[in-house]
Amino acid sequence: MTNNRSYSEVANFEELARSFGAVAAEYDRGRPGYPVELFDEVERLSGRSLKGARVLDVGAGTGIATRLLAARGADVVAVEPFAGMAAQFLASSPALPLVRGNGDELPFHDHSADLITYAQAFHWTRPEASVPEAIRVLRPGGALATWWNVLDETVPWVRARVLRMTGALPDRYHGYGRIAEHTGHFAPAGLEVSRAVLRWERRVTVDQVIDNLTSRSFMASLAPEEREPLLAVEREALLADFPDGLVVEPYLLDLTVARTPAA
Repeated sequence: MTNNRSYSEVANFEELARSFGAVAAEYDRGRPGYPVELFDEVERLSGRSLKGARVLDVGAGTGIATRLLAARGADVVAVEPFAGMAAQFLASSPALPLVRGNGDELPFHDHSADLITYAQAFHWTRPEASVPEAIRVLRPGGALATWWNVLDETVPWVRARVLRMTGALPDRYHGYGRIAEHTGHFAPAGLEVSRAVLRWERRVTVDQVIDNLTSRSFMASLAPEEREPLLAVEREALLADFPDGLVVEPYLLDLTVARTPAA
């Protein structure tokens, strides 16, 4: 979101962002995690180990990435703005610290973090605010890491779903292909930018795929009576392609790490 958006665009952006609260349980059940290789790359590109690092996981949602960062030994604090997602986070990860806040106004002291992460979340910030905030909060030589799981649209069943969604929701469906544009503010802010793309896949049930789809903003923001017929079509299509009920989801994991200058 940028400052030159019209009021209606801003209102729609806020509506989409807030829609996750109503589908927080589906989000936690259906959204994919991340392979070990992601965190290896974060360490390589940031130039430091996650073990013992002070990490702020911003836009933490239900804690999918937060839990994995903690498992790598990070001293991680989750930052989540919305009550519904925060409640699910606390239910799923009661031992991990959670702070209510957002990336545009980080509730942390200057130079207090080694790493700030955005897992599937940086596009919900205003980069003209969130990038300076990250720089303020990061220690010299610290890093900002953003990443997204992007379904591989070259795979036939994924491509077929993209076409169905585009036809059914032409004003809402945003696809999965516009990721790199969100990180274009890093280099002009004086950050050293590195990028990696990892291929991986997961094998899940049809129910988990439907939960994942339900948790997407373009679907979550629909009224139930609008959403359910679309999900029924997708369930039927999945069972036609995967009659045993197990779906192989192919992902491109898009990672950008932006480092602040060392002291």
